[in-house]
Amino acid sequence: MNLSHIFSAARLSVLFVIVLALCPSLAAASAIEQLRSFATGTTSARGEFLQQQVRANGRPGEASSGTFAFTRPGRFRWEVLKPFEQLVVTDGERVHFYDKDLKQVTVRKVTDAVGATPAAILFGANDLEINFTIKDLGVSEGVEWLEAVPRSKESGFDRIRIGFRSGLPIAMEVLDSFGQTTRFVFRAIDRNPKLDAGLFRFTAPPGVDVVQ
Repeated sequence: MNLSHIFSAARLSVLFVIVLALCPSLAAASAIEQLRSFATGTTSARGEFLQQQVRANGRPGEASSGTFAFTRPGRFRWEVLKPFEQLVVTDGERVHFYDKDLKQVTVRKVTDAVGATPAAILFGANDLEINFTIKDLGVSEGVEWLEAVPRSKESGFDRIRIGFRSGLPIAMEVLDSFGQTTRFVFRAIDRNPKLDAGLFRFTAPPGVDVVQ
């Protein structure tokens, strides 16, 4: 799975999600209500993710794991640790896609197109309905699910499903335009920590090619 599903450009594993443990009163709330509370109640977060790609034929594809961190609005860090080291960092103005093995970093400007990506749902601005059509999918095995369909046909994916339990997004599925699904599981979430601003800055190591 490529991080093109986050910004519809550039290679690397995508999306990240950041979540929070909200108050117990959210346990019976719908997934949409929990998503809105998450969007308005969390200014920063960090945690771990597991990612699994599922091909259009149903067979498992690439798997990866790593860590993430974000500070609203628009600053985040998505770091793949296994099986290969890759990093995505944005300071809100520029996005750096770094592949350690290739010794290459791609730098892109953050544009308005980011507003219609999976990343925007979890750590973008609080204007979800502007870029997505959102509906509740009900409960499955104790998890409240919602579906978000991008209003733009150029988003690079067809829909997103996000599962919540007790105010905490615990899973996400992204179905792309080629019929592939990428599934995420989130754990060890720390809500609203004080994060070092250096986490969201990137300086290319010596000998690394920089592609603008």
